[in-house]
Amino acid sequence: MSSPDAELQFSKDTIAFDTIFTTIGSTTQRFTVRNPYNEPVLISNIRLAGGSMSNFRLNINGELENEVYDVEVPGHDSIYIFVEVTIDPNGQNLPMVVQDSILFSTNMNLQDVKLIAYGQDFVLVKAENIETSTTWTADKPYLVYDYAHVDSLSTLTIQPGARIHFHKGAGLYVRGTIIADGTFEQPIQFLSDRLEDSYKNVPDQWNSVLLFSGSHDNVFNFVTIKNANIGLQVGTIEHDGYASVRLTNSRIENMAYAGLFAMKSKIYAYNDVIANCGFYAAALLVGGEYEFYHTTIANYWGNLGNKVRTTPALVMSNVLIVEGADGSSVSYNGDLSKATFGNSIIYGNINKEVELGDNGENAFEYYFDHCIMQVPDTLNTTNKDHYNSVWKGSNYDPLFVDPYSGLNYQLDTLSAAIDVGSSEYSKLFPLDLLNKSRTADGGPDLGAYERYAKSDED
Repeated sequence: MSSPDAELQFSKDTIAFDTIFTTIGSTTQRFTVRNPYNEPVLISNIRLAGGSMSNFRLNINGELENEVYDVEVPGHDSIYIFVEVTIDPNGQNLPMVVQDSILFSTNMNLQDVKLIAYGQDFVLVKAENIETSTTWTADKPYLVYDYAHVDSLSTLTIQPGARIHFHKGAGLYVRGTIIADGTFEQPIQFLSDRLEDSYKNVPDQWNSVLLFSGSHDNVFNFVTIKNANIGLQVGTIEHDGYASVRLTNSRIENMAYAGLFAMKSKIYAYNDVIANCGFYAAALLVGGEYEFYHTTIANYWGNLGNKVRTTPALVMSNVLIVEGADGSSVSYNGDLSKATFGNSIIYGNINKEVELGDNGENAFEYYFDHCIMQVPDTLNTTNKDHYNSVWKGSNYDPLFVDPYSGLNYQLDTLSAAIDVGSSEYSKLFPLDLLNKSRTADGGPDLGAYERYAKSDED
């Protein structure tokens, strides 16, 4: 095919890379170059317009070259071109844009595919022990490789608006104190370092935020923790003492194992969403002291191509049995001196989303007050020491807006959770997770979100 009118067909006219960290290479994108004609077409030249100075790299039909000559494409056949990019740091806080194009010359006919990438400078934290009180600012994102470890006598303060990204397997481990006190306008984010849109809801991209037993006065306010193995682990069975944390106005979601995993710890929480995890949304084990108000604990894992989940959204127990590789087992026991859930929702896509485990020896004190729970109708909720105004079963579906692909746990119009909460709690927490009033209508809604009709939101 030698006509100057011959035109190649491209599967994409623009290759765009989501924000990537400077000096760290991108993932690989690909597109096809197709010959739509019956006869072979000879592409005399394929090259990067930016040449050797380009930030982009090409693999053209199996050749790691940024320029090749005389590539023949048989009739109605295609070749693949793979593209990667690495962006140089510029010392600025704001993201930068890098652009180039791939030029194709066929029978004197010129065509191109545009390339664009967004880069971001960052602060690298690699296997770092924080031994003095330290502040992480919101100027540039932090990228954690391996781990960041806060010493027992140190405090890590994270400013509002900060973004903390973790490489695969990395985590933040706290023996002292962490203060992550965001705001509604400037939340703090704990995420993976895969910034491509295709990874936005992929779990198990990093390890965990872990508060060792003995860690104290920890604060997470207006924080998002997402796409890890365990979102927030509070307490460790092999260390003495409690870990304590105030967890408020936060979202912990999309974990491979558990969102909140607590052992013999103290947690005071309100206005939180803990959702969509492979095993447990929240696991409260080996006793402890817990208060959850206006909290949404929801688990719809398994409906997005993930493996089927058989474990409940919420498990509480005063015992944990750990089995060794040799078949032996060790039992850890502790008093559950308090576990209060007020104006909260515990729901999901299996029949039993609450499991209680009492060893019969240690204290096991729990109280569900004005809550919707997805549990079998056979569960006896008449004991006023443990239950008050509890709605159970599928007849009281909270009807979240989109708990599956959208991870949206706001209430739909016909939700059973609307206006049935206790004003005792809404007076303490008058604003919901979106900073909307709980006291402006007929009654407070259950969970982290207050439902407003469209006319009320205008």
